[in-house]
Amino acid sequence: MNTIHVDVVSAEESIFSGEARRVVLPGEAGELGILARHTPLITRIKPGSVRIEKADGTEEFVFVSGGILEVQPDCVTVLSDTAIRGKDLDEERANSAKLAAEETLKNAKGDINIAHAQSELAIMAAQLAAFRRFRNRK
Repeated sequence: MNTIHVDVVSAEESIFSGEARRVVLPGEAGELGILARHTPLITRIKPGSVRIEKADGTEEFVFVSGGILEVQPDCVTVLSDTAIRGKDLDEERANSAKLAAEETLKNAKGDINIAHAQSELAIMAAQLAAFRRFRNRK
């Protein structure tokens, strides 16, 4: 089966680099599925799960807080400010951060503060959903 090289990179480190059969991730207009020889593409991605079906058939799971996807026929690059391996997701920490974001949103004054709080809340909700999806796949 054909494979494609995949790199998932956060602002702090390389999270995944390797060959994959398929990559599935949350595009702005819906879920995207990428296979080898995919048409070149650059697009933004939403917070959520990046699922990488590796060449050996196992699956790697990464949460991203949004970012940019670049697809070339032989390479996929996912760039995100925050990316967390599925095995490193912490439900308790994400729940605490979600509650803090909800409290910040309640007390926010001004459009910029409200928008920032809404963004943080959406990211934490997506992280919790990703955690649950990862836990259910185990």
